[in-house]
Amino acid sequence: MKKIFEYLRHNTHLFLLLYALIYIPWFCWLEEKVNINSNFHVIHMALDDYIPFCEFFVIPYYLWFIYMAAGIIFIAFTDGKLCWRLGIFLITGMTVFLFISTVYPNGQLLRPDTFARDNIFVHIVQRLYASDTPTNLFPSIHVYNSLAIYFGLAHSQKLQNKKWIKNAALVLTVCIILSTMFLKQHSVFDVLTAFALAAFMYSVCYGSIAVAFERRRQKRIPAGQI
Repeated sequence: MKKIFEYLRHNTHLFLLLYALIYIPWFCWLEEKVNINSNFHVIHMALDDYIPFCEFFVIPYYLWFIYMAAGIIFIAFTDGKLCWRLGIFLITGMTVFLFISTVYPNGQLLRPDTFARDNIFVHIVQRLYASDTPTNLFPSIHVYNSLAIYFGLAHSQKLQNKKWIKNAALVLTVCIILSTMFLKQHSVFDVLTAFALAAFMYSVCYGSIAVAFERRRQKRIPAGQI
């Protein structure tokens, strides 16, 4: 037990994982409060009507869960500083999502009533629809968190010479983003708002805002202590 506490003392970024104790209960409460039978604001864009349903995208859609777990675990145990950036990125976005869903109940009516094909992928999608309400949608956490993990992996020093892993992560990220629309889980609006929030948070965690903050921090530290 002493070794565990000592390890955590030197790896305080692991405490970011405790955010799950806030997110999961809050999200579950939202799913109970805002469902297909409750009053909510319908999210829709004209472009949604031009995107066909494609059940095969259920594969990358579910790979999202493995992608999230693998990405977070890898970064958490290989780069503490990067984990803080990833944690701030994820926690900020998910908290914004929770607040929006709380004060602005929203949902969509894009899911098909019938399916043109009958195969195992359609059956999986039907199970998905049965277990996941078409509410609490924007910004899309599937999209936002996928971008967050990709940005984290792209900035990992451990993967500096492993371009194929970064490329694979990029392809998977793109497929996951597309899956949210082709499975009719999200409107294009949800995807665009996720990109907008991710762009801002990228600037905060990795871009110009992060660089400016680091420069100010370095100026405050005496030269001998840097």
